[in-house]
Amino acid sequence: MRRGSLIAVTLLVAVTAVWGSTFLVVQDATRRMPVMDFMAARFTVGAIVLAVLRPRAVVSLDPAGWVRGVVLGLTLGTSYTLQVYGLRHTSATVSAFVTGMFVVFTPLLSALVLRRRITSTTWAGTVLAVAGLASLTLRGLSVGPGELLTLACAVCIALQILGTDAWASGRDPYGLAFAQMVTVAASATCAALPGGLDLIPPDRTSWYGVLWTGVLATAAALVVQTWAQTRLSPERAAVIMTLEPVFAAAFGLFAGQTMSVRQTAGCALVLLAMLVVELPGRGAASDVETAATSRPDPDAGPGPDPDLGPGPERASFVASS
Repeated sequence: MRRGSLIAVTLLVAVTAVWGSTFLVVQDATRRMPVMDFMAARFTVGAIVLAVLRPRAVVSLDPAGWVRGVVLGLTLGTSYTLQVYGLRHTSATVSAFVTGMFVVFTPLLSALVLRRRITSTTWAGTVLAVAGLASLTLRGLSVGPGELLTLACAVCIALQILGTDAWASGRDPYGLAFAQMVTVAASATCAALPGGLDLIPPDRTSWYGVLWTGVLATAAALVVQTWAQTRLSPERAAVIMTLEPVFAAAFGLFAGQTMSVRQTAGCALVLLAMLVVELPGRGAASDVETAATSRPDPDAGPGPDPDLGPGPERASFVASS
């Protein structure tokens, strides 16, 4: 389990680096093609890649797994759509840090949905995060539409993390990721149809955006996240993924984007909020992780008889989120 946890952490860090690189890529690509066309193309590419690499795995889910995959896919698709539209009204760096608020929403929603107690450190982190967001996003006494859309995206990401934690156990992460991919591709295609669907990128930059996000940031990344969350608690996975805005800021600075002193202070407060919420609870998160490895899946039937010794080790797929 320790070795599996280390592999999960390493792969999840790599995934956050890829995600951090996509803010600028997506921003450029969606200036050249409609948002929903880009979404449909991106997730269609991702679904095709998964189907080609493991054709048998795409039919490995039972009906309950498909239902859960569709629900997670709708949540995932909503988060990506909100983020992409938000990027039209704010910079890639600001978008990345506002998206990172999912690390605060995850324990808060966990308390509401899973009835977990909210600790004083979580409340402290929430206050810091609100202060950071105010410094980062307020324009006078108003908040821009880009920041509001991205904040809603962060809520959807937190819901997807909690849903994956609850539903990935006992199922092939590859198949669950494929179900989500197909769901997002189909819903984006339907949304794009009224305006005239065109899945073919118009130029080289758009092709690069679709392929980079479709293959690495979607197909590979979603499978890695799904598998990693069978080894990590949702809180621990969330804090690891807070590296995403750090990577995004680094890529943004490299591309020549700048931030004001006020925005930099806001980013620092958001990062501090993430650390306050997650790091003090690492021991508790590990307890959650240990408990998660033994919790029964509601559709998997009765567990092993304790008098007959331990059951088989939970199956895992060491591949790709």
